[in-house]
Amino acid sequence: MTSARRVSIHITGRVQGVFYRREAHREAVKLGLSGFVRNEEDGSVYADAEGSETAVGAFIRWCRRGPENARVEDVKLEEMRAEGGKGFTITY
Repeated sequence: MTSARRVSIHITGRVQGVFYRREAHREAVKLGLSGFVRNEEDGSVYADAEGSETAVGAFIRWCRRGPENARVEDVKLEEMRAEGGKGFTITY
């Protein structure tokens, strides 16, 4: 059985103008993760993702790359305790 992993991810760079949040949400749902993605007033994006280690790892790699035209400057990770959440939300 694969263990669960939960991370808080802060993505900085030119990410809001290219629908980064929407694409991150789409990727998270595709990977079967739980959590949220939200835009911040400073132009950065926060994501909280929980799921299998494999799925969370794939999401982190996606965040570093982002959708076409994104300019990801930095991705900071904070490991968190997995809580077994369900579903994915998007906030503004």
